[in-house]
Amino acid sequence: MPKYIRLAAEGAAWADDRFTAVPDEESLPPGDVIVSLKRFLAEGDALQAEGREVGVRIAASEEIEDLAYDLPRLPVVTVVCPKFSDGRAYTTASLLRERYGYKGEVRAVGDVLREQAGFMVRCGFDAFEPADGSTPEQWTQATRRFRHVYQRAADHRPPAFEERQAQDKAAEAAEVKSHAV
Repeated sequence: MPKYIRLAAEGAAWADDRFTAVPDEESLPPGDVIVSLKRFLAEGDALQAEGREVGVRIAASEEIEDLAYDLPRLPVVTVVCPKFSDGRAYTTASLLRERYGYKGEVRAVGDVLREQAGFMVRCGFDAFEPADGSTPEQWTQATRRFRHVYQRAADHRPPAFEERQAQDKAAEAAEVKSHAV
């Protein structure tokens, strides 16, 4: 069974891929599948009526808005990263999480590199098929490389200024308490 890297609270780990990614020109095997957006729009209802779990592969040039209505019934959306310098996949992942509130797995496929792990997680990716042969341990380290972030994002980490405000309030409360004694 093929494997990919999946994030969890404790870090990244290998996960067995129960889905078969099927190109448009191939016939569908039995079981759970990941198909292109085009194929899903044409055959998705019929595939799901067969009792399959169906995921959708979104190319960088495709609009995630075309899938918005169907997102609640999809367990996985794979987003194709055509090359490391193309940011459209990041936008797609961010839209899935922030605009559409998608709770399923958002998997990065294609030119997926460990150096971009932190940015991918911030945008909403939680699963990866790395192109660089990296391991889950390396992905865990890469996603934890920076302690502070400076703006809000799909991963909901508090920005540094909020951490600082919370520390200041705690210090003020401790000072008030010490003077009250």
